[in-house]
Amino acid sequence: MSSPSLEELVGSWLTVPDLAERLGLPLSRVRGLIEDRELIASRVGPRQVVAVPEKFLDDEGVLPALRGTVTVLADGGFSDDEIIEWLFTADDTLPGGPTPIESIRAGHKTEVRRRAMEEAL
Repeated sequence: MSSPSLEELVGSWLTVPDLAERLGLPLSRVRGLIEDRELIASRVGPRQVVAVPEKFLDDEGVLPALRGTVTVLADGGFSDDEIIEWLFTADDTLPGGPTPIESIRAGHKTEVRRRAMEEAL
C-alpha cells in the first residue's frame, strides 16, 4: 500500500487569498508570513497553487507554537514539504496526538519540539 500524498495527509488547505480573508490581512502580509517562515506552504492541486495547511491556524490566527517547531526541523535539514509531512504523520506516543500538529494544538509544544530535535539530528 502506498503512503498518502502530502495533500491527502493534510486534508484541508488554505490558499493565500483564503488565508488573507481568514486572517483579515492584505495578500502581501500573508505572503510575508510565509517568507518569514511564520507559516510554511506547499504547492497543491492541479494548478499547483501555494497553500498552507488549515490546522496551522486556530481561532486567533497562526498557531504561535508552530514557528519554533518549524525552525528546529528546518535547521535539521527538512524541506517545507518534509516539515508538513512530519507534522501530519501519526505518532501514537505523543500526548494530545495522534499527530504532532494535533499535539501542538492541544498545548504540548515542548514534547513536539523535543521529538523534532531528535528527528533533526
